[in-house]
Amino acid sequence: MKILQALIKKEFLQIIRDPSSIIIAFVLPLISILIYMYGINLDTVRVKIGIKNDDANPEISTLVKSFGHSKYVNSVVYDNENDLAKGIVRSKLKGAVIIPNDFSNKISKGQNADLIVITDGSEVNTANYVQNYSMQIVNQWLMTGRYARLAKPQIITPEIRVWYNQDLNSHYFILPGSLAITMTLIGILLTALVVAREWERGTMEAMLSTSVKKIHIVLGKYIPYFVLGMLSMGFNVFMCITVFKIPFRGNLFVLFAVSGLFLFTSLGIGLLISSKLKNQFLASQVSLGIGFLPALLLSGLMFPINSMPVFFQHLTRILPPRYFITFIESEFMAGTVWEIVIINSIFLTILGLILFAAVYNNTDMRLIK
Repeated sequence: MKILQALIKKEFLQIIRDPSSIIIAFVLPLISILIYMYGINLDTVRVKIGIKNDDANPEISTLVKSFGHSKYVNSVVYDNENDLAKGIVRSKLKGAVIIPNDFSNKISKGQNADLIVITDGSEVNTANYVQNYSMQIVNQWLMTGRYARLAKPQIITPEIRVWYNQDLNSHYFILPGSLAITMTLIGILLTALVVAREWERGTMEAMLSTSVKKIHIVLGKYIPYFVLGMLSMGFNVFMCITVFKIPFRGNLFVLFAVSGLFLFTSLGIGLLISSKLKNQFLASQVSLGIGFLPALLLSGLMFPINSMPVFFQHLTRILPPRYFITFIESEFMAGTVWEIVIINSIFLTILGLILFAAVYNNTDMRLIK
């Protein structure tokens, strides 16, 4: 324990003496969170929605089929409203359309007919697309079907219900999602330089000439940067909730527990890169290529995953940021949904342990002559 304590102390002193560590942990995340707050708006082109038809008129079945034929919508038909609600809560659906039982009767009489459109407000632009696509499909069906002769402007009145984010403020989901980018910066980019820097400066040889063991070196790298990352996470959560007034409906203990698992996984990726390459420049480039950029572009934060080509949709299944972003947006907007928490935690735990073992096995204890 004395050896491990000494290595951890050395690493903390190195963090304090190296301004780049503080910049990456606190300044860059602050700049990032400001950019996400004021400079980014997102769009989507394809959404998955649930359909529940309470109207027994056979003609309305053609409306349900119209949702399935749209290239902008993936529709799933539900018979039970509770199952439909669970699909939205668990982020399996981005919205829902409920057709009331008197829908066709009112249209046939030339009366205004109500249509319930439910959207998941945790993703503002997606919620807007759910509303727009749903009404476009319904209006097109109305103008081309047997009710076309009875159709008049605004005969169908949509009843819009927005869940979780009634104001449709895009920052309510952009800022929580941006925390995944922050944790990736710290976990992968920062630690990718750690071991490589030790080899370049010759301090690794000095440590290897002592009685230090491999497990001491590995834990000595993990623990300080894990503490630094969690402090940065706390700082960013404070900024989101207190300064920018982002609603938080979840549990802080659950938030930091799953964040710790994600950071543990990211540290493994960064340290594995660093231990294999032993060159700061190469390590930084590789960490950007396989860590930061995928976290930014393929995690679902910038672009909806279901709008990506099939190959990239499958590729995202092995990327830790995808699971963390799904969790953290749900935790902020909808509260603690245990199905999302458990599934994402299991994946991050297994991957984190695999990476820890890989880092341990790839830590070179031989002196370079």
